[in-house]
Amino acid sequence: MSNRTIRVNELLQRELSDILRKRYQTESVAITIAEVRVAPDLRDARVFISKAADIREQISRRIVLKFLPKFEYILDHSAIRGARILNVIDEIEHPRPPEEKE
Repeated sequence: MSNRTIRVNELLQRELSDILRKRYQTESVAITIAEVRVAPDLRDARVFISKAADIREQISRRIVLKFLPKFEYILDHSAIRGARILNVIDEIEHPRPPEEKE
């Protein structure tokens, strides 16, 4: 990945975070599901939300680029996996005693 791509990724991430933090921190945001595209095997789906267009417009006003990329929002499961790993480690370090039979 080129240095320019890395810088643009970081800039977009910072600006998106700033917009979401400032604009939506005190209000409840209603998100409209514009479209859902499910994979043929039904294991994956892309959900398109209408609020993303508003954010992209704001980004275009803040950042001057020849082409503003289209954003694809993907749910990050790393925190869930991390919590599962920590639970497994806790169980290994502190095993539960077997339940006594009555």
